[in-house]
Amino acid sequence: MRMIALILLSLPGSAAAQDWVLQDDAGIMAALGGKTVRYDAYTVQHFGRGGDTQFVTERAADGRWAARGDQYCSVWPPSDVWACYDFYVAGQDVQFIGSDRSVSQGTILP
Repeated sequence: MRMIALILLSLPGSAAAQDWVLQDDAGIMAALGGKTVRYDAYTVQHFGRGGDTQFVTERAADGRWAARGDQYCSVWPPSDVWACYDFYVAGQDVQFIGSDRSVSQGTILP
């Protein structure tokens, strides 16, 4: 069983083989500022360089985002509570991992 795991880890393109790198504030800003992330066929999020963000699925929601304490943070009015996530990058793929270990994964569009 251990050999199968080692083989899977060595396969190119395998999700297990991706090198996820935890980003600091500068890495978060560089990865997301001015970019769009696609989460699935119907959901994207635009990240403005000035901290504005728009999450688009069945309808659009406008919010704010920032890098704080080496985490990606966002707030979505009418709430004024900021939620923060560890942010990882592997190539063009990104992961947002909450304090409850929930994961949202997407791909930065070119």
